[in-house]
Amino acid sequence: MKSIGDYVSAADIAEAREILTPVVHRTPMIESATLNRISGAHLHLKLENMQRTGSFKLRGAFNKMAHLSARELNRGIVTASAGNHAQGIAYAAAKRGALAKIFMPERTPQAKIQATAGYGAEVVLAGASYQEAYETARAECQTHQSVFVHAFDDNQVIAGQGTVAAEMLAQCSELDMVLVPIGGGGLAAGTVCYLKSVKPGIRVIGVQSDHAPAAYNLFHRARKQPNHQSPGIAEGILVDKPGERTVPVLRHYLDDLVTVTDSEIAQAMLLMLERSKLLVEGAGAAALGAVLSETVPVQGRHIGLIVSGGNADTGGLALLKQMASGVSRNVCKL
Repeated sequence: MKSIGDYVSAADIAEAREILTPVVHRTPMIESATLNRISGAHLHLKLENMQRTGSFKLRGAFNKMAHLSARELNRGIVTASAGNHAQGIAYAAAKRGALAKIFMPERTPQAKIQATAGYGAEVVLAGASYQEAYETARAECQTHQSVFVHAFDDNQVIAGQGTVAAEMLAQCSELDMVLVPIGGGGLAAGTVCYLKSVKPGIRVIGVQSDHAPAAYNLFHRARKQPNHQSPGIAEGILVDKPGERTVPVLRHYLDDLVTVTDSEIAQAMLLMLERSKLLVEGAGAAALGAVLSETVPVQGRHIGLIVSGGNADTGGLALLKQMASGVSRNVCKL
């Protein structure tokens, strides 16, 4: 088996931190007395919903774009995204003077579409899922010889995402466990590569929506289960196929990988909004959903939760309350 440094190393992530320091926010990590009481643990929320562009995705996108040559930038940048990577690429492309064309699923929240266009990128809506948008983007690259920047299956993107974990450990060295949402696996791969390199005893748990359990199935080797995603509240992590670079890392180095339901995610979103005044998107609430539902035991420990993004449509709050009321487990111990 490869060592963890053979994938993305702590040195790769340190280099990414140097590149990103002038660009990204060092987002706060906070505790909530209410959430601590409910969980019986010290929950440390890493607020990437307060990141520039509204999510951690800027980190990987900008790190990758920083490594592209002028010749590559002149060919134009193409990517596919459920929304947050799109904004990161659009922002980074504008900073580097490159044209970006971004393919997004047709059901992408309007807030993400408008924000991406606002950074100057051309937005094309294609298909019902990330995978369909991805395939259309790849065809575009072949036709026009553009440069494709993958949302998660790229070592420089993974290294950029790993800077979240580096900041977390610097902000709270007491962390016993980190919960990280998983779609394609770029954030989780960067997180586990960094944490297991510098603090091998820390536990790292991946959290995936049960509407898109591809990484969960691969981790638990349940290959006969369907991998195709269905529409859900956490569109940022609804991915049919995790990355070829990310899967080996997740399989070998994650301590566990769990799934959460839409109702559990909705409950977490509402609790963060009502008790901590934090507006987060579904993917950003997945880690807290796993704690509230007691899917992951956390009592008495210092737990880092990556709140990965905050690009939620506020028009869906009424539906959110309805979904949260469907939580079947006793998660709301208020």
